[in-house]
Amino acid sequence: MHTRRRFMKFSLLGSAALLTGSHSIAKSLADNIVTPVKNDPVVISTWDFGKEANAAAWEVLAKGGKALDAVETGVKVPEADPDNHSVGYGGLPDRDGRVTLDACIMDERYRCGSVMCLEHIVHPISVARMVMEKTPHVILAGDGALQFALSNGFKKENLLTPSSKKAWENWLKKEHYEPEINIENQLHGKHHHPGGVDNHDTIGMVAMDANGDISGACTTSGMAYKMHGRVGDSPVIGAGLYVDNEIGAATATGVGEEVIRIVGSHLVVELMRQGYTPEDACKKTVERMIKVNPEGAPKVQVGFLALNKKGEYGAYALQKGFTYAVRNGREERIYTVKSIY
Repeated sequence: MHTRRRFMKFSLLGSAALLTGSHSIAKSLADNIVTPVKNDPVVISTWDFGKEANAAAWEVLAKGGKALDAVETGVKVPEADPDNHSVGYGGLPDRDGRVTLDACIMDERYRCGSVMCLEHIVHPISVARMVMEKTPHVILAGDGALQFALSNGFKKENLLTPSSKKAWENWLKKEHYEPEINIENQLHGKHHHPGGVDNHDTIGMVAMDANGDISGACTTSGMAYKMHGRVGDSPVIGAGLYVDNEIGAATATGVGEEVIRIVGSHLVVELMRQGYTPEDACKKTVERMIKVNPEGAPKVQVGFLALNKKGEYGAYALQKGFTYAVRNGREERIYTVKSIY
């Protein structure tokens, strides 16, 4: 009888939730997660330039489109922007003057795709999605990723813009590698400082659509003047991005080596599973990073951004200066993130 009473109780709760309207909530019995029923889409992304990316993603979400389509559409905006020197076309090159791109994408069904060290393709996020949808693999890298892209209709282009080339040539005069904290926003448009070294070069985006499904995307040109072949956290599922449609999703920006050590985005999601809010989960993850590398972590910048199934979002960073952008039916805003230091 006890089991039957529990079944009837939960059945009635579920029925009541369905009857209370579009903004009602339904309790997930398996993991105690509160889930919006429908009609409350949201998109969040890293840094100030995420605002333009969010606007493109919102056009998809506002029409009832899927979160997967929204995040791909959104991050393609900075990928194609020659004035954004941290993502895609116009990204600052490696030490050999080669622009190599990394990207990954993940949907509500745990499907994921990634490309690493991809050259000559403006939209690596779209190649990553094609890896997810058209191959039995998760990751393609280097020449193999390029071959796959070209065989599927992508156009080969020169990604090294005149301004990025000039910055690289200036850097070659000294070949001094010292990452600058929070140079991400400086490197966007008129704030670009030629010769500066990126500490974190990423746009990470997470969205929830009207069905309550979550997807995410992450794309980058990586650290400026990195060693050729270096890959950071951005295309690594679980590090730069992770989506669990029962719980929420998270993305990271910053020095990828530190994020990879703790599989940061996955850790954020697992902390949300335990009941932490998005902001608190991000903070706990940053604290874990410091515990793992107490000497190195405080010298760099890393930020985490998360969204849960309630539609709540939050972020936390190692250093001051990290920002993120939000777009939903109530606001279009840029938030300044709390930090440890």
